[in-house]
Amino acid sequence: MKTKMNFQFTETNGITLHTAVAGPEDGPLVILLHGFPEFWYGWRNQIEPLARAGYRVIVPDQRGYNLSDKPMGIKNYTIDKLRDDIIGLIHASGREKASIIGHDWGGAVAWYLTATKPELVERLIAINIPHPEAMKKIMLRYPPQWLKSSYMAFFQLPQLPEAVLAGNNYGPMKQALLKTSKREVFSDSDLKKYEEAWSQESSITAMLNWYRAIRYGGLSAFDGEKIDVPVKIIWGMGDQFLSMKSAKASLEYCENGELIFAGEATHWVNHEQPLLINKQIIEFLSKD
Repeated sequence: MKTKMNFQFTETNGITLHTAVAGPEDGPLVILLHGFPEFWYGWRNQIEPLARAGYRVIVPDQRGYNLSDKPMGIKNYTIDKLRDDIIGLIHASGREKASIIGHDWGGAVAWYLTATKPELVERLIAINIPHPEAMKKIMLRYPPQWLKSSYMAFFQLPQLPEAVLAGNNYGPMKQALLKTSKREVFSDSDLKKYEEAWSQESSITAMLNWYRAIRYGGLSAFDGEKIDVPVKIIWGMGDQFLSMKSAKASLEYCENGELIFAGEATHWVNHEQPLLINKQIIEFLSKD
């Protein structure tokens, strides 16, 4: 029997987030955070297995994405606001803490939430996203990471990135997914769903504002203290955006961290190897 998934709109931190919700209401809370350029649908392969394992699963379209609110202005997308959105989801669920799983930008929010509000986080799973301090360290010591991250500089420009990304029915965004993932991972049906999400009014600007807000403190706000919440890092070794060196360096910022590499996977490992990812997630969350 297929697990029922509901959709709801949740007030949090002065905005409204569209969320997918599944699993028993009294189950341990797990929040899944997507990255760029996805939305809740990016976790479709993880929601049902987690719900079947007894977890209460909440998957928001994060601020600026799909059906969630898209406040105007770059300063509305600073890392503190993104973190506080998730804190509001925890409180709206009537819980004191949650396990947080994040991929890409969602992982950056998860790292920041865990580092600054550890009392709210049971466990952290970061998928193909390094601890931001590790990212900075590798950027300084490993020049190839500059090339991998060069798109971030382009995203800082006004208006032009929006025009480029939305051109030809969002062709560049579709190609970015197809060319950086394993063959046939993103189907035509998947891409249509992504296009629908990207087509929401002001979506592309709001999504890019996550990158543009880095100039206002962004991910430099970490205080350098090690995270003592249990952390698991899962990393697709074929990531074209981020170096494996940054994954290894991330363990230096964790008191209780572990790292697993997925050899036949890219940045989109949760799409490409869902059985592996789901097994790793559930085993880690259920540890004593």
